[in-house]
Amino acid sequence: MNVRWRKADTGAFNFWSYVFANALIKQARLGNRAVPRNAEMTSHSIRNRTHVASGVPIWLNDLKLGGGDLVSEEKEGPGSAISEQDQVFNKCAWRLIPFMGLLFIVSFIDRTNAGFAALTMNKDLGFSPTEFGFGAGIFFIGYSLFQVPANVILGRIGARSWFFYIMAVWGLLSASNALVQTPISFYVVRFLLGVAEAGFVPGMFLYLTYWFPRGQLARLTAYFMIAVPLSFVIGGPVSSLILGMDGLAGLHGWQWLFLIEGLPAFLLAFAVLKYLPDGPARALWLTNGEKQIIAARLAVEEPVGRPDLWPALRDLRVVALGVAFLAANVAAYGILLWLPQIVKAMGFSNTATGFVVALCFVAAIPAMILGGRSSSRRGERIWHVALPWLLTASCLGVASLTQSNAIVLTALVIGLTANSATYGAFHSLPSSFLRGRAVAGGIGLMGTFGNIGAILGPAITGVLVQGSGNYSTGFAADGVGFALAALIVIAVGVALAQRPSSARN
Repeated sequence: MNVRWRKADTGAFNFWSYVFANALIKQARLGNRAVPRNAEMTSHSIRNRTHVASGVPIWLNDLKLGGGDLVSEEKEGPGSAISEQDQVFNKCAWRLIPFMGLLFIVSFIDRTNAGFAALTMNKDLGFSPTEFGFGAGIFFIGYSLFQVPANVILGRIGARSWFFYIMAVWGLLSASNALVQTPISFYVVRFLLGVAEAGFVPGMFLYLTYWFPRGQLARLTAYFMIAVPLSFVIGGPVSSLILGMDGLAGLHGWQWLFLIEGLPAFLLAFAVLKYLPDGPARALWLTNGEKQIIAARLAVEEPVGRPDLWPALRDLRVVALGVAFLAANVAAYGILLWLPQIVKAMGFSNTATGFVVALCFVAAIPAMILGGRSSSRRGERIWHVALPWLLTASCLGVASLTQSNAIVLTALVIGLTANSATYGAFHSLPSSFLRGRAVAGGIGLMGTFGNIGAILGPAITGVLVQGSGNYSTGFAADGVGFALAALIVIAVGVALAQRPSSARN
C-alpha cells in the first residue's frame, strides 16, 4: 500500500502523524468489527440525509480500502466500505489524535527530563538521592491538587483556550528549571510545573469523550498514550546529546537540556489555538451533517447514571480505581524517573544511557496499540489491565533477585512493555460507567490518586537506594505496587459485573 500525501491536507498532519500512520497500517490489517447493533444510531433519517464531505485525505482513504482505520473494528459486509458514521469518526481521529499525541510527547518529556538532567545535575549541585527523589516527586503534589479543578475549568472556558494557557505556562516553567541552584529552588520549580501541567492529561481524556463513542475510547486512548513510550524513545537520545553541550556559553549541559526542551511547549501553545476546537460543534472542518452524526451517536452511547459531579467523586468504583492508579504509579514512577540512573549504574556512558533508555520503550509502542485494540474489540477492560500488571510485578520480582545486569535490563523491558499495554483500557474505564460532568470529576479524581502515587514513587526509591546502596529493594517494592493495583482492578471488575448490563465494561 502506498501512503500518498496531499498538500491540501497538511494542517495538523505533521511528521508525528506519519509515525502514527505507519505504526497503525499493520494493525489496521488485523481485521475490524462493525459497531454493535445496539450502539448503532437509531435515527434512520439522519443517516440518510447526511452525506460525509470529502474532507479526508487520499492516503486515509487508502487505509480504509486496505481494510483498516482508527475507529471501526470490522467491515459491515464483504467488499463494503466502512459506515458513514465511522468515516466521520475516522476523520476526527486523524485530525485530532496525532496532534494531541505530539502535545503529550512534549508534556511527558518536560515531566521526566529531570531524570536525564540528574546524570550531571546532582553532582554539579550536590543533590543526594533522597533530595533528587523528593524533588522529582514533588511535581505531582501540584499536579494532584489541581486536576479536578482543572477539568471543571476546561468544561467552563473551553478546551482551546484552556490548553493554550496550560502549555504556554508549563513551557516557561520547564525552561526555568535551568535556574535552580539549591534543593529548595528545585522543589519550588517542580511543584509549580506540576500545577501548570495538572489539567493537561485528564483534560485530554475528557476531550476525547466530546468526540468519540464510549466503545472506541480504549483504542483511541491507547493511540494517544503512545506518546509516553515515544517520549522516551525520542527524549532519551536527545537529552543525552544535549547534555554533551556542557560548557557552551558558560552553561551546564543540564541547563541547556531544560532550556531547549521547554521551548516546544511554549511554541505549540499557539498551534493549539488553530488545531484544537472546543468540540465538534466548533470544528470548521466538519459539515453540519457530520456534527449531527457525532451528536446522535454520542447520545445513544451515553452511560446510564447521574451526570452530576459530586456523586462521581463519592463513587466507590472511582475511588477504588484511583487507589489502584496510586499503587501502579508508585511503582511506575519509582522506575521511570530513576531509569537513566539505573542504566548508567550498569556501566553505560551518559550518551549511551539515553539510547539504552530509548530502546527500553521501543516494544511498548506496539504493545500499547495491540492492548487498546484488543480491549475495544472484545469490549473488555478489567483483564486487559490486571494481567499485564501482574506480569510487570513478576518481572520486577525477578529484577530484585538477580545481580546480572542483562537479566535486570531484560526484566525491566518486559515489565515496562506490559505496563504500557494497560494504558488504553485503564484510562477509558471511568467513561464506561460515568457521563456528563461526572466523567470530568471521575477522571480528575482518579488522576489525583494516581499522582499521589507518582509523588511517593521517586521519593521511596530514593530512600531505598540511599539506604541499601542498590536498586534491588526498589524493584521489589515496585513489584508489590503493581500486584496490589492488579488485585484492586479485579475487585472493581467484580463490582461492575454486579451492575446492570448498561453500566458494565
